[in-house]
Amino acid sequence: MKPQVFEQTIFDILNERLRRLEDHFKADVIFFYGPIGDFLEKPFRDFVEDLKEDSSQRRFVIVLNTPGGSAETVDRLVKIIRYHYDEVYFVVPDSAYSAGTIFCMSGDKIYMDYSSALGPIDPQVNNGKHWVPALGYLDKVAELIAKAQNGTITSAELVLLRDQDLAMLRSFEQARDLTHALLKEWLVKYKFKDWDTHQTTPELLGKKVTESEKEERAQEVARLLSDNSLWHSHGRAIGISQLTRILRLQIDDYSGQDELRNLIRDYNDLITQYIIKEQLPAFLHSRKSS
Repeated sequence: MKPQVFEQTIFDILNERLRRLEDHFKADVIFFYGPIGDFLEKPFRDFVEDLKEDSSQRRFVIVLNTPGGSAETVDRLVKIIRYHYDEVYFVVPDSAYSAGTIFCMSGDKIYMDYSSALGPIDPQVNNGKHWVPALGYLDKVAELIAKAQNGTITSAELVLLRDQDLAMLRSFEQARDLTHALLKEWLVKYKFKDWDTHQTTPELLGKKVTESEKEERAQEVARLLSDNSLWHSHGRAIGISQLTRILRLQIDDYSGQDELRNLIRDYNDLITQYIIKEQLPAFLHSRKSS
């Protein structure tokens, strides 16, 4: 079989499997693979606009697989999506870390199975040479300041503290504050929109949930997801049990839903194999792809 014929056959199969997902969710569905950076904003806008041209759907589903990236870019992508769609679901068959986790928190629903993972929301910031987790820097500087205050800092550590770029540290603080602000806004507006009565706190069971209580819960989720002392690693995999038990987030678990699990895996596994084979750094797919 000629290479171009083989590739078209793969896309024909992918498009058919994607159509089955669209039928199940009664939504426009896309596949998103790769890092989230500012290079993505215009292509993503054009991609969504092209999909929406011949669609009257108001629900959008993103099958997401990403190592993370820029929270600012996530903010832009969410604005693009919400301009066109009223309801947004995220499906995470494998993993969505860092900014990918922030992205998921903008959804009305998050679908995962027992092997899926989100991650801590330590924002990635460029230090002039490469992208680094901002909270790691801030935590280390806070540790050195505490040592200086109690007189236990070494001379080598003091040099490190003195060499810190205050403007850079401020940009790290701003990145942290942005992630918390975005999570608070999106969780209250979308994920918690149908949370009307208390369901888990014994003394509040059945009582009406206030707007301030939704904001407090959103702040708690942001705090826990950015707590390095809790997760210990920027690349820590946070599964359904931790998301529901520690963060008390409602996750749509499709582990035991054979039909939906098979629909998602048949599509996701084939498309990720194709991406790996072709060594593609990023990839978007919709029913209009060919």
